[in-house]
Amino acid sequence: MLALAGGIAFTGAAEHLKSLNAAGIDKNTPAGEDFYLHVNRGWMEANPLTPEHARYGSFNVLADSSQARIRRIIDGLGAANPEKGTTAYKVAALYKTGMDSIRRNQMGAEPIKADLARIEAATPDQMADLFLWMHKYNSSPLLAAGPMEDMLNSQEYAMYVVGAPLNLGDRDYYLENDKRNKSVRDAYQKLIVNQMVNAGYSKKDAQRISKNVLKIETLIADSTWTREASRNMQAQYNPMTMAELQAAYPSLNWKQFFNTTMGIDPERVIVTTPNTVAQGIKLYDTLTDREKKDLYLWQVVASASPYLSDKFSNTAFEFNKVMSGVQVMQPRWKRVQGAVERSLGEAIGELYVAQYFPESSKIYMQGLVQNLRNALAKHIMHLPWMSDDTKVQALGKLNSITVKIGYPDSWKDYTTLNVDPNLSYWENVHNAQLWENDEQLAKWGKPVDRTEWGMTPQTINAYYNPLNNEIVFPAGILQAPFYDPEASDAENYGGIGVVIGHELTHGFDDQGCNFDKDGNMINWWTAEDKEAFDKLTGGLVEQYSAVEVLPGLHANGQYTLGENIADQGGLRIAMTAFLDSQKQKGVDVNSPAAMIDGFTPAQVFYMNFANLWAQNIREEEIRSLTSGDVHSLGENRVNVALRNIQPFFDAFGIKEGQKLYLPASEQVIIW
Repeated sequence: MLALAGGIAFTGAAEHLKSLNAAGIDKNTPAGEDFYLHVNRGWMEANPLTPEHARYGSFNVLADSSQARIRRIIDGLGAANPEKGTTAYKVAALYKTGMDSIRRNQMGAEPIKADLARIEAATPDQMADLFLWMHKYNSSPLLAAGPMEDMLNSQEYAMYVVGAPLNLGDRDYYLENDKRNKSVRDAYQKLIVNQMVNAGYSKKDAQRISKNVLKIETLIADSTWTREASRNMQAQYNPMTMAELQAAYPSLNWKQFFNTTMGIDPERVIVTTPNTVAQGIKLYDTLTDREKKDLYLWQVVASASPYLSDKFSNTAFEFNKVMSGVQVMQPRWKRVQGAVERSLGEAIGELYVAQYFPESSKIYMQGLVQNLRNALAKHIMHLPWMSDDTKVQALGKLNSITVKIGYPDSWKDYTTLNVDPNLSYWENVHNAQLWENDEQLAKWGKPVDRTEWGMTPQTINAYYNPLNNEIVFPAGILQAPFYDPEASDAENYGGIGVVIGHELTHGFDDQGCNFDKDGNMINWWTAEDKEAFDKLTGGLVEQYSAVEVLPGLHANGQYTLGENIADQGGLRIAMTAFLDSQKQKGVDVNSPAAMIDGFTPAQVFYMNFANLWAQNIREEEIRSLTSGDVHSLGENRVNVALRNIQPFFDAFGIKEGQKLYLPASEQVIIW
């Protein structure tokens, strides 16, 4: 019997990705003119965009490798014929159900017919119950709610009430009337019409549904906070007793809402965006039953469409082409594998780390993190703009950061999750979604479990969680070009070292700085120090906002501020830690005697950092990311960040008159 339990045993990997390739350096583009192209042009020419990608970069190379590994794991589970009811069986059965395109195409919209019929059949006196049913089983029309750590007492869960999410993601798509946003709205309306026809509606009814959905979502968007305003954490903390909530929004029976949709009876709630919640309640009061039903119908179809027939997938892809510029849909196995990972991610993660994550990598990372922590402490102690009192608080927070590396100490138990191969693919995926909702709701009334992970081990990413004051590095990202046990210290510090520094700095970015060492949103700054911090971050906002990413389109330095602070901090901290490590070894990182492939260690450090963000990207994707991504584009994460790094100028001899040069008086140094 194949089980997903037990200890971690490294069995090795057949493939080995490499870090920096010096042969790809563009000697015709001086480092001081465009460092991003200087390092990455060779890579970009060797890795042109294929039709399936809106962008393709170093992350994608690593993702491709990881996806191939996971595919071998899942194929192996299926071939082993695991015992029914085991987690291995559930993984294999869900994947097989998704890959059975013949059955999915034969079923068409049948898996959602009962839900659509239920919505259509609701009488006027059943509309309130229908609203609750939608929130419990399908989506979050007009508003959303759920438990999360209390920002003022992160050891406990609080109930949050938020505005309804927007299907297009950003309010500008609904409200701005330039050519790009109009084209997105037109494509969205076409998507709704075609998907509703796929679901069995007439063209006339589908057009009505599309019109009503866009009307409702536009009204919600009109009350939605701007991207910049959404970064104000304090403004999103508006606690109310249940009596106050009922008085503020009287038309909805809130006690019934929480009891019916979650089985929870909270004493207080936190409203994050009062105006958007108010707009949702206004729509709840004023929309006709037909308009509400049309919204609900679309939400059912939209959530299920990736898991129905090829008609639905092909229609959704036509919309994706407009949004991202991608030309060819991902192969079915990648799409299905992604769904399996979303449903049983830790089950796959347990097998992934057993095969591909040696204990030596975890030990190396533990030492590296401590080196980076020590480096940040040095920086804090020597900050000219921060007072001693605030430095004590900052150091206390830094020393309290919890570090999680590779994989969780205990694995999620999927025993109660039902995966039935006799059910449709959508029914199984939906059951997994409901199971995960129940898992989250089961935490209510219990202390926050700070051992829990917010990413699966195979995820190629890392994160800082301000409410837990923790940094987390899944096994998936601990590979080249980020970390390579066969690479030089210069490459590893310029890769995973900068990533570690980046996540540490998130604890002190424009949002992280609002939380103390215990993860509570408590001010630990003096007024003078916070004013100095805000002045410095304002300078960083100006630097990034000055960049024109496409003709007439500028980067949003305010929206990306947190990530830009972390990029700059990560670079500075990682270099300090690298210098300290090399000093212990007696290595001069700027000495020709220590050359690596013809470059000094200091140069290699910055080159591998730039290598992390190598990519080719479509214009549509640039526009989409500039509208909705809190990260700057890869090119700016390199060129703009490095303009504030004097050791970078020193390493490459960058002088006044070159494009990247910035005099010391204009450099923004925060951490």
